[in-house]
Amino acid sequence: MSTFKVEGNIINIRERNIFFGEVEVEDGKIKSINKISEQKDGVHYISPGFIDSHVHIESSMLIPSEFARLAVVHGTVATISDPHEIANVCGMEGVEFMIENGNTVPFKFNFGAPSCVPATIFETAGAELNHDDVKSLLERPEIKYLSEMMNFPGVLNKDEEVLKKISAAHHLGKPVDGHAPGLRGEAVQQYINAGISTDHECFTADEALDKLQRGMKILIREGSAAKNFDALIDLLNDWPEMMMFCSDDKHPDSLVENHINELCARAIEKGIDLFNILQAACINPILHYKLDVGSLRINDDADFIVLEDLKNFKVKQTYIDGLLLAENGKTVGNWVIHLEDRESVNHFNCSLKKEADFIYPFNGQEEILVIEALDGQLITNRLLATPKVLNSNIVSDTENDILKMVVVNRYLDAPVAISFVKNFGLKQGAIASSVAHDSHNIIAVGVDDKSICEAVNLVIKETGGVVAIGNGKKEVLALPVAGLMSNQNGYKVAESYTSIDQFAKDLGATLLAPFMTLSFMALLVIPHLKLSDKGLFDGNEFKFL
Repeated sequence: MSTFKVEGNIINIRERNIFFGEVEVEDGKIKSINKISEQKDGVHYISPGFIDSHVHIESSMLIPSEFARLAVVHGTVATISDPHEIANVCGMEGVEFMIENGNTVPFKFNFGAPSCVPATIFETAGAELNHDDVKSLLERPEIKYLSEMMNFPGVLNKDEEVLKKISAAHHLGKPVDGHAPGLRGEAVQQYINAGISTDHECFTADEALDKLQRGMKILIREGSAAKNFDALIDLLNDWPEMMMFCSDDKHPDSLVENHINELCARAIEKGIDLFNILQAACINPILHYKLDVGSLRINDDADFIVLEDLKNFKVKQTYIDGLLLAENGKTVGNWVIHLEDRESVNHFNCSLKKEADFIYPFNGQEEILVIEALDGQLITNRLLATPKVLNSNIVSDTENDILKMVVVNRYLDAPVAISFVKNFGLKQGAIASSVAHDSHNIIAVGVDDKSICEAVNLVIKETGGVVAIGNGKKEVLALPVAGLMSNQNGYKVAESYTSIDQFAKDLGATLLAPFMTLSFMALLVIPHLKLSDKGLFDGNEFKFL
């Protein structure tokens, strides 16, 4: 039997006290917790591990095993993971890949059954999961919940397929995650009455409070693009049992820096009660999703962390099932996982493009619709602008920061969808990506058709990746796993992403995370104006423009 003891100030979140004591671990379980004295100054703290309560692992551009390698360093022991992105590309095979790869490491991934594949009928996806597919996933013990029900119009309109998926989850006693940006009043009550229990899309405190008062649990999201922490954190003072922390989408460079631990530190700085913070970060996800994750009680799995202090939440050690997996900012043990033949999980079937494919003819219109990207938000605004015309075609207007944006169908050869976007700020070249929520067609924005065409073709040649091109240079981060993830070491991927992100900014990009923001310009289920491979889309009316 393997037995060891860890001493420190032990945080009992449920009973809201801290004492100096000793945690004894035997065969991966907590055998005893012994109080030695009152809390001591200058001594490290022992806490349950952190849980990201809603994340798409694919958005880190890392396979699950590599995501885990980076996350455990920050005290994260588990995630509530929606494999929605890879499912939209590769269907059931993609979900299986995530589960199998996640099982190669001792990290606690808790996957959901994707509810919206495809997310809408207004875009071309690589796969479809019907209610029978979803039911078969939910029947598996490792599938903990029905993933975010983005099709809130389908819920409100009582779409039969949507209701069957929700019913399957309820029948199996598994919670249903929500996705209802901006939904308020009677509409959100109807959504909640359908049995949907969470939302991570609130971007104002008023919206979150409306949902909390109706019994919905609210996830405070702080990812690489969507940042709602400052707007929502004060609600945690009054609703500690109804809130959780999540990242939703977090790029690799950001994951190297921090994870849920940073949200705890920022919450302390805001004056939020320590036990409320740790309730949201460590306990509420376990209770809501019925997770097999320890919460620092006798007979629990030994999933706990050692913190240097309760101000910065710097993590000294991370234990999962009694295994020391990270210490002083580095992983412990062998985390090298070889993908072997599974690295070919992908779905790419389009031809290289020509400059002529990206022409937008001028038809005499005095104004054009423009998508306004908002830094730190997934929602967009709808603008009207005077078009810039050259040789009888509408072109990018760098002077007014109105740039051409395109979506290229990656699953089959089809006409290119073209629109215009504001706030990317590029002065040279183009950026492109095969990460384009939710169907993950190729999306690109640039200052001229030649640059856009070249960037798109580089993505096609790699069968997935992110690309920046301009000033006679080009950078490519290949994403061969479903066109979403790299199969390389997570820290190397983070370095490559940091480099290409900086290159995009050198070309003029003014957004905090230009590639992450770009990836959401095709996300039709978030208002107000987006672009799919089939055309410009009104996210309020759910129709093409």
